[in-house]
Amino acid sequence: MGGGRDRLVRCPDACVVVPVKGLILSGGKGTRLRPITHTGAKQLIPVANRPILFYAIDALTNAGIHDIGIVVGDTADEVRAAVGDGSKFDARVTFIPQESPLGLAHAVGIARGFLGDDSFVMYLGDNLIAQGIGSLVEEFERSKADTMILLARVPEPERFGVAELEDGRVISLVEKPAVPRSDLALVGVYLFSPVIFEAIDAIEPSHRGELEITDAIQHLIDTGKRVMPHIIEGWWKDTGRLDDILEANRMILDTIVARTDGTVGEDVRLHGKVVVEAGASLRNCVVRGPAVIGSGTVVDNAYIGPFTSIYYDCVVRNAEIENSIVLEGTRIHDIAGKIDGSLIGKECEVCKSPARPTAVRLMLGDHSRVEL
Repeated sequence: MGGGRDRLVRCPDACVVVPVKGLILSGGKGTRLRPITHTGAKQLIPVANRPILFYAIDALTNAGIHDIGIVVGDTADEVRAAVGDGSKFDARVTFIPQESPLGLAHAVGIARGFLGDDSFVMYLGDNLIAQGIGSLVEEFERSKADTMILLARVPEPERFGVAELEDGRVISLVEKPAVPRSDLALVGVYLFSPVIFEAIDAIEPSHRGELEITDAIQHLIDTGKRVMPHIIEGWWKDTGRLDDILEANRMILDTIVARTDGTVGEDVRLHGKVVVEAGASLRNCVVRGPAVIGSGTVVDNAYIGPFTSIYYDCVVRNAEIENSIVLEGTRIHDIAGKIDGSLIGKECEVCKSPARPTAVRLMLGDHSRVEL
């Protein structure tokens, strides 16, 4: 068979043609989430005790796309270790190094050797989309468009690439405009035919010194290519900020099914949807779901409130916490006030001090120690 749009595979569950390959971008520095991202990849921060990047891989494989390239940067070793060869996701993963984060279009350009002449889905590795992308992939194939962009109405469009539509057509795209012409933000998922490479070759770096994907798509529009918009109705999250990660955590936790695989003492009260993973140990505590307690974690004489996910090998003792994410190996103990709305990094220690606020809000980097 020929290249480009002729090379198609079939989705085993939906029995429709889909793009051959997926490209996940996982090379950004995550500056808005520092200090957490000084020592780790933002795409590996767990949401409901699962790294954000894994949801992107799932979205592709659930849409029938199993040949996946992942663009990696400074945190390449950490991402490689977490993902492996992709077999645990029923995928074949190729890692594509990007020396510097020079823009989304640059990331696509350096993946040309992997993508070849195939149509593909580009997925930003720190994005979450509730409904998945299976139906969108099918719509793209049926439409035979050159590009399909996903859009969502947002309250702060100036934070994103913004699309302007006219009679259902995309007429302009601007990256993070000071004065947005609409509230339609580009969701971090794009479907491209190989013609995108011609557009990338034709554009120049923006004032930010980056090759912008919005400029490449605008070039397609200006040269008469078919760029199709799709406005999504379900929730979508770009998890680039603390509040967005916590909201994504709440949304995912709301979908869990209660399960108890660990050890739960008779003096433990579980309310609502609570997951206690194998190897976790709970005693003399109250856990109100939705919440997830990771493997190897000990919760003792504590209160775990709704929308909290505690990763593996943690200790929460003589403390209260809710609406928060706690990364692996962290110890929280002997805290008088409630910890709320917090993201706490790996192997931190949060413990008692003479000052006792009734509530605290934290965003801690790995290996931190905080006295409260």
